[in-house]
Amino acid sequence: IVLAGRPYHLDPEINHGIPDIINSLGMAVLTEDAVAHLGTVQRPVRIVDQWMYHSRLYAAASFVNTRPDLELIQLNSFGCGLDAITTDQVQEILQGGGKIYTVLKIDEGSNLGAAKIRLRSLQAVMNEHRDNRPIPKNSSHKLKRILFTKEMKRTHTLLVPQMSPIHFELLQDAFKAEGYNLVVLSSVDRHAIDEGVKYVNNDACYPAIIVIGQILMALKSGAYDLNHTTVAISQTGGGCRATNYIGLLRKALNDSGFDYIPVLSASLFGLEKNPGFKVTLSLLKKCITAIVYGDLLMRVLHRVRPYEKIPGSANLLYEKWVERCRSQLLTGNKQEFADNIKNIVEEFDQLAISSVKKPRVGVVGEILVKYHPVGNNNIVKLLEDEGAEVILPDMMDFFLYCAYDYIFRFENISGKMTDLYIGKYLINALEKSRRLVKENLNNSNRFMPPAPIYEKADAAGQIMSLGHHCGEGWFLTAEMIELINKGVPNIVCVQPFGCLPNHITGEGMIKELKRSYPQANITAIDFDPGASEVNQLNRLKLMLSVAIRNLNTDEVPSLELQPVSYPLKLDHLMVHDSN
Repeated sequence: IVLAGRPYHLDPEINHGIPDIINSLGMAVLTEDAVAHLGTVQRPVRIVDQWMYHSRLYAAASFVNTRPDLELIQLNSFGCGLDAITTDQVQEILQGGGKIYTVLKIDEGSNLGAAKIRLRSLQAVMNEHRDNRPIPKNSSHKLKRILFTKEMKRTHTLLVPQMSPIHFELLQDAFKAEGYNLVVLSSVDRHAIDEGVKYVNNDACYPAIIVIGQILMALKSGAYDLNHTTVAISQTGGGCRATNYIGLLRKALNDSGFDYIPVLSASLFGLEKNPGFKVTLSLLKKCITAIVYGDLLMRVLHRVRPYEKIPGSANLLYEKWVERCRSQLLTGNKQEFADNIKNIVEEFDQLAISSVKKPRVGVVGEILVKYHPVGNNNIVKLLEDEGAEVILPDMMDFFLYCAYDYIFRFENISGKMTDLYIGKYLINALEKSRRLVKENLNNSNRFMPPAPIYEKADAAGQIMSLGHHCGEGWFLTAEMIELINKGVPNIVCVQPFGCLPNHITGEGMIKELKRSYPQANITAIDFDPGASEVNQLNRLKLMLSVAIRNLNTDEVPSLELQPVSYPLKLDHLMVHDSN
């Protein structure tokens, strides 16, 4: 048996003596690093092979395929999303060679009864295969990749999953202005999540389940000509699992019978080449403009809506300006852009509002869960219904954080001047794109501009290393510090269950943040397909009760927690009794 796993998985205290059990069954144990150099992986593999341990694992699996007397067992950790990326790929490699794939989860439990049964079953099948080895069903573990061609740009509809309704509604027009028939999938409900659960490894990532479920539901809806449809998904290129969403999507399409549909990688780094898609300067400028608009509209809408005197007036004003912003994106008129920014701030600054004082609550976290209403169980509406004002940080700041990482790389890792120049150039370009926004917000009566990324980095550097670049990295802590410094000590940190980088840089930093900022009132909430909504609601109510108590109660005598705005059903209380 080739035993594969992270180095610590091979520690007897961690794996609870799995190698000894295998020995007791009369089988020898080899580790994957002992045989990996003997294997040759048939490349390219479906996923992005970006980690050394994973490369070694695939090589070991490929070597196992060449020997009739070898099988592989993979050890992984409960909730480790990176392992979820590897398990599907290793399974495909082994099944391509007619081998049996076995995975054992190693966690805090020491009861190995189930593991012993599975090992004995594996041994029985191996004995059976010794004389009658099955013929491999597939000679290759690779999935066929269909290119997005120049012809498809003219004839195909590009389906893009929703991530942030305010921003993506505008991004849709930015792409249309460049000749792409792009459709953002706005309809997302529980059925889409259920669809994602069917076809995505459930340990992978909640955002992956959401976006892939959206795409599959759209393809099955009958609303699109599938012979002229392409699905597009972003690809970050970093250490986050989001780099491998495209591999998870291809597997899901293959398993659900849509393997003939092209998959387009929307990546600034050109991780995949597609003749029909190119990130041009014109497209990039329009996308940046769309994000600037989205950030501004989100900021002013959330600031005044909780206080509006005429119910629905803030949303009506928002809808009016969305249409005007969409028109400007299609024309690209610079003067119209400047006028839109000025008038948006002025009109929201003049909207009739009440003088009641409400607790202000910031929402930070993983980028999709933070902005996606379904991904966070509509947390903005829930908090507003409970009598709070919600602050969502700008999406542009996330890209500024990514640009700042080049500066950190120059100062602490590479020392290459090119990294410094790239970082400063990108930051200057992005900040310049929202210069008018910051000027108009500064001159307003109700709104505050976002802080510079350098200020955020300096603040976060007092708490943690700026070398945390996976996921939201140090930026997640920086967002919380900025909110606290701007008088918003009440914070909800939302994160997918199993998002290890965000658990470290978000939830893991709360204790130190509270020590440095005693006024901080922070709660972390996990989201996944099986999360208990009642548990999430209870945590939000507890945070709000502290927020309200910290206000001057003499000024807000009527502020009390209200019942939930939707009826709780019995099945809400019975999602998972373990929660």
